[in-house]
Amino acid sequence: MLKVGVFGVGHLGKFHLNNWKEIKSAELVGFYDPNDDIAREVAEKYQLPRFLDAERLMEACDLVDIIAPTPFHFSLCEKAIRKGRHVFVEKPLANTMEEARELVQLVKESNVKLQVGHVERFNPAYLALQSMQLSPMFIEVHRLAQFNPRGTEVSVILDLMIHDIDIILSLVRSEVKNISASGVAVMTETPDIASVRIEFNNGCVANLTSSRISMKKMRKMRLFQKDAYIGIDFLNKKTEIIKLKTPQDVDVFSFDIETPGGGKKTIALSNPPVPEVNAIRMELEKFCEAILQNTPTRVSEVDGFRAMDIAHQILRKIKHNTINT
Repeated sequence: MLKVGVFGVGHLGKFHLNNWKEIKSAELVGFYDPNDDIAREVAEKYQLPRFLDAERLMEACDLVDIIAPTPFHFSLCEKAIRKGRHVFVEKPLANTMEEARELVQLVKESNVKLQVGHVERFNPAYLALQSMQLSPMFIEVHRLAQFNPRGTEVSVILDLMIHDIDIILSLVRSEVKNISASGVAVMTETPDIASVRIEFNNGCVANLTSSRISMKKMRKMRLFQKDAYIGIDFLNKKTEIIKLKTPQDVDVFSFDIETPGGGKKTIALSNPPVPEVNAIRMELEKFCEAILQNTPTRVSEVDGFRAMDIAHQILRKIKHNTINT
């Protein structure tokens, strides 16, 4: 049984508390949050001890779950790692690349596990594709959200787009060749809407659009690869595949199309079954499994670092373009 301490029990932190209570391999021992009003509410609702000192809570647990605002990620992670505690930290891994680089080195030198909360890796619509060979050569992404002051301490790149950056880096096994980006700060001091093009050495191209000032919500990714199109709707938990039919495609809707030269090809349309899973609970459960079974975490500190690295390259491109306009 892993003893768990939660650091930050605001909006997302409460979701984590609810899920930790359902995980059999974990036991909540307390929480830390400097906000007295939130702390009073949580202590009463969850009947959970509040720790006024972060290090004392770390000493009482095996695993720390950090859902504090991004500027506090590094200091909390560093303290926990140096105390030999396993760390789950919400994305992004840290506030700066220097901090992220130091955390990667600290984990490497320690005997602890660290997992970054890139929760879309556990989205049911994405999990529905686990058995399919994904090797996209063109990717199109739209992640749009209505404005919410929560989370605006970082740009839309580090708040929203980083989810898709992480997914894309896990799919495209090639180094980034070039990044083009533009963005505008509308409601905050950092970009609130951005359009990005990432080109990889293997020829794959990814176009990403993220906005946190949209009138509607959208979280869609479209993958195009040889003989197949895959659509992933992260928001509505739906997946569709349109591909050339093979003998293995049985009981799927299909139709024939004429091809140049008078031939024909059969197109198959399918909606793979989407598992009924709670993405937050699953990422926390898999982290516990990695600790107890001494296996790699699903989203490692290196994965978190790589996603941050691309996000910061994008921010530098946007800043450069803004200065030169």
